[in-house]
Amino acid sequence: MDFTEKRVLGRTGLKAGRLGISSSFGAPAKAFEEAFETGCNYFTWGTFIKGCSSAMKDAIGNIVARGDRDKLIISMLSYAHHAFLTELFFTKGLKRLGVDYADVLLIGYYSKRPPQKVIDGAFKLKEKGLVRFVGLTSHNRKLFAELQKEGLFDVIHIRYNAAHRGAETEALPFLIGDDRPGIVSFTATRWKGLLNPKKMPNKEPPATPSDCYRFVLSHPSVDICMMGASNYDEMKENLNVLKSAPMTDEEKQRMIKIGNHLRQGLSLFKRY
Repeated sequence: MDFTEKRVLGRTGLKAGRLGISSSFGAPAKAFEEAFETGCNYFTWGTFIKGCSSAMKDAIGNIVARGDRDKLIISMLSYAHHAFLTELFFTKGLKRLGVDYADVLLIGYYSKRPPQKVIDGAFKLKEKGLVRFVGLTSHNRKLFAELQKEGLFDVIHIRYNAAHRGAETEALPFLIGDDRPGIVSFTATRWKGLLNPKKMPNKEPPATPSDCYRFVLSHPSVDICMMGASNYDEMKENLNVLKSAPMTDEEKQRMIKIGNHLRQGLSLFKRY
């Protein structure tokens, strides 16, 4: 068993590769296209400044030109926090990408329920056929359990890694059933903290990016683990994770040991 098989992204029904690709780390178009050919078809692209990668734009253009738009999941991220600005930047983003619609409009980041006007604006774009599904990204894990009662969001982006495991008790157990949203995890490396040799317990070897992605993907509730690559070689290395097996209990415990040690060194603000 490995991570090569696509997963159904919750109630969206979309089939997604297990590694999602962020546009904001600097990889070239060639790397994004190779990732797509390997099965990684969930691309996130920002609608304003951060995340507007020209390399991912070029890769999407090439993929669409080959007739593979229906196999690609484009998730467009908006930080606007305003219905009018969200629509403005979103529609401009579609034009830049040269596509008629996005698969997911991801609004964020929100520590509490987004204002109703922002929610209404997102669903207005859905009614127009400019986006198929509406998602939310937040660092507040408990928020997802609360919002699930309303059933508003089709996709969620949630922080989960070996140092931040609160999602295991505060969110994921409540996101279940046929109507559950697609679950996408971000910050698998804990902003590279889990990779830092200086932050390891008792001279423990640091985790590798592969270790971090495997830890996240080994949780049965996670559909997609987001990853970033700053160059072609990093992308190739990350893609090898797809051929690896879920972590053994021993491997998970090593990651948890590293994660616990890292959290002890964080301030109370960063810890949670």
